Amino acid sequence: MLKNNPLDFIRRCVYEGKIKWTYHVNMRLKERMIARDMIIKSANSYEVIESYPEDKYLPSYLVYAYFEDRPVHILFAVDVKDDHIRVVTSYYPTHTEWEDNFKKRRRL
Repeated sequence: MLKNNPLDFIRRCVYEGKIKWTYHVNMRLKERMIARDMIIKSANSYEVIESYPEDKYLPSYLVYAYFEDRPVHILFAVDVKDDHIRVVTSYYPTHTEWEDNFKKRRRL
């Protein structure tokens, strides 16, 4: 299931509240003025824009989301074995690094 559609796994975990929030990510979210609620409530708009299946600890996916007229990126690590996701980081994408739709990195 995950290899074919990680988005289904991520959304299901969000809807079921199977999310791990680290101290580090909580500090980053606070600094960037991104509420946990924003990440949760934007689940219907999620789109995987980059995949890192061989990431260091768990496969991870950079997700584009849209909440109240503002794009946001969320990096989720997926733990299929323990049936949860971890929010690794989240940030507001900028035009300096991303194309106009915020779904594709600019080539530098």
